Amino acid sequence: MSGTIYSIIPPIIALLMVVLTRKVLLSLGVGIVSASVVLHGKVLLNEGIGAWLQDIVYTIWNSFKAVFVSEGALNTWNVYIILFLFLLGIITAFISISGGSRAFGEWAQTKVKTRTGAQLLAAVLGIIIFIDDYFNALAVGQVSRPITDRNKVSRAKLAYIIDSTSAPICVVSPISSWGAYIIAIIAPILVTHGITEYSPLAAFIQIIPMNLYVISAMLMVIAVAVFNINIGSMKVHENRAMTTGEVIDPTKPVLGELKQELPQSEQGSVGDLVWPIIALVIGTVGSLFWTGYKASKGNVTMFSILENTDVTGSLLYGGLFGIIITLLLFLVQVYAKKAVSISILPKGIIEGIKSMLPAVYILLFAWVIVDLIGQIETGKYLAGLVEKSNINIAFLPVILFVVAGIMAFATGTSWGTFGMMLPIAGDIVAASDINLMLPALAAVLAGSVFGDHCSPISDTTILSSTGAGSHLIDHVMTQLPYAIISAVFAAIGYVVLGLTGNTLLGLLTTVVLFVIFVITFMNRKKA
Repeated sequence: MSGTIYSIIPPIIALLMVVLTRKVLLSLGVGIVSASVVLHGKVLLNEGIGAWLQDIVYTIWNSFKAVFVSEGALNTWNVYIILFLFLLGIITAFISISGGSRAFGEWAQTKVKTRTGAQLLAAVLGIIIFIDDYFNALAVGQVSRPITDRNKVSRAKLAYIIDSTSAPICVVSPISSWGAYIIAIIAPILVTHGITEYSPLAAFIQIIPMNLYVISAMLMVIAVAVFNINIGSMKVHENRAMTTGEVIDPTKPVLGELKQELPQSEQGSVGDLVWPIIALVIGTVGSLFWTGYKASKGNVTMFSILENTDVTGSLLYGGLFGIIITLLLFLVQVYAKKAVSISILPKGIIEGIKSMLPAVYILLFAWVIVDLIGQIETGKYLAGLVEKSNINIAFLPVILFVVAGIMAFATGTSWGTFGMMLPIAGDIVAASDINLMLPALAAVLAGSVFGDHCSPISDTTILSSTGAGSHLIDHVMTQLPYAIISAVFAAIGYVVLGLTGNTLLGLLTTVVLFVIFVITFMNRKKA
């Protein structure tokens, strides 16, 4: 039953349950079981229920084990992300204990005095930190949260801003882990189809203005901040924040939030927050370049470094450097300023780790279901539909955009969608109209980011919620309308691009539609 229409059932079940029940772990658990059922459907028919149940349990266990051990070795990608989250939780706890969060919030209140300013600051930080989306989501949240909280911006709005500036900026930045990965995929596609008029890097740069969803989504973030555009359930969160000061729904657990009140130093300074974050940035970025340099062979360039860098290892090393600086600042508060007691050290560590446990649980379940969805070949089935379809070539970009969005939404991985859909898009275009190669590749990249934005099983969605300190489903449901509206504008732009072959007209169409939307919204708001 793998690679057939049945393979889309488990992700649909999981996603529907998430929407209907708002219970993430339960929904993912049902999705995991249903994926195993699809994977072993023939066993039930041929060998009976006993063997069928045994295979289901064995498959789920193997997928869970693969989170930690893959091909007989430690799965460092997943393990390092978990360890980094724990380190970040500890850093957050001790920034609070040292009085850094309080002092930074008080300082920011004198500099950023409006809700618009707080949101724009978060957006600008999201754009500036373009090296990696994981680091972007968590670092921007750490810096922005005290400012947005003080200005009564809901955590759901902050999570939206973080998520809509992390992956979008990374996917169009050649100097990022995403850019290096995408260029590495594009290179053999160009070689396979004999394209020599531009290099993989040149192709990537030419694709940037064709990534219409990224442009639409980024414009939407700015407009939401400047014009206070609140759609759907975002209105509820923003109204509660503005009227009561409660930036989160008090009835729901949030990701990355300390569960118990910890003592705070009254002598803390802005530096007690800023220096740990700077250490985190320097440690992570430095490690990204160092690990990439060590792994590069032959002629070492910036792009070979980023292509070969150890992303999650660098996050871990950066986290360790950040926690060293954080604990040193804590010791200054203990021994030099005598503002807090050293006895709080173990409690701070424990509470920091505990604050990240909900995010880790969700990530574990998400990784298991993503592995099983890979085994039942959901993505391969969806990609096959495009490859076999007899379509008007002018509509290829918009169709690839939609299919890539569905695939990333169902599988929870934009990178996996890149890996599968980019070569297929290249094959289809090469067999029909080679001039549409770059628009087709751009549409795949754009659709993948769109689907990733909408998916509750995406790791970037989960980490954006964690960075913002938001409830995961609140983030998913509040971001969804903005993502869909941005995607509609992009889709129409791809239709124009496909029909005319003109990138500028496709881009202009997307931007004009966006401007019309903002004007219409503002007129209704005044009415």
